[in-house]
Amino acid sequence: MAVVRAYGALRAGYGEERMTTGPENTGREHGGRFAPGVSGNPAGRPRGARHKTTLAALVLLEDEADKLTRKAVDLALAGDVTALRLCLDRLVPPCREAPITLDLPRLETRADAPRVLSFLLAQVSRGELTPGEAEKLARLVSEYHKAVQLTEIEERMRRLEEALAAAGGPG
Repeated sequence: MAVVRAYGALRAGYGEERMTTGPENTGREHGGRFAPGVSGNPAGRPRGARHKTTLAALVLLEDEADKLTRKAVDLALAGDVTALRLCLDRLVPPCREAPITLDLPRLETRADAPRVLSFLLAQVSRGELTPGEAEKLARLVSEYHKAVQLTEIEERMRRLEEALAAAGGPG
């Protein structure tokens, strides 16, 4: 029966345990594997760290980037569909959202918000807006409503403080 050393444990045959070596606090199970949820490197790779191979490739390509870019453009202009797709993907990134053109009702006071929300619902029901677009616009209306409400509360507090001061109250 052959004895195999693997990951700090001595095992015999088909995973049958013989004995373990190393400290007890390694986070490994008896078979030498890490226990679920436990890593040999809890901190992980630092953000932005690149693999050695990637760094080597970047160094090799650094001096040739202009030539490679020119070659890709030349191939694209010559009709190479793959090169054309590569160039267009870099020049014109995919559009995540399209602009929405609507004649929204005026939104000047908090009292206007329900009318605008009703308008958005009608647009969705007619198929002129997607539910997702309407939801985003409704959030904008809600934020506007909160801002107007806060401004109104501040104005009321200012008037109350002035009235209190005029009446000779604390302040």
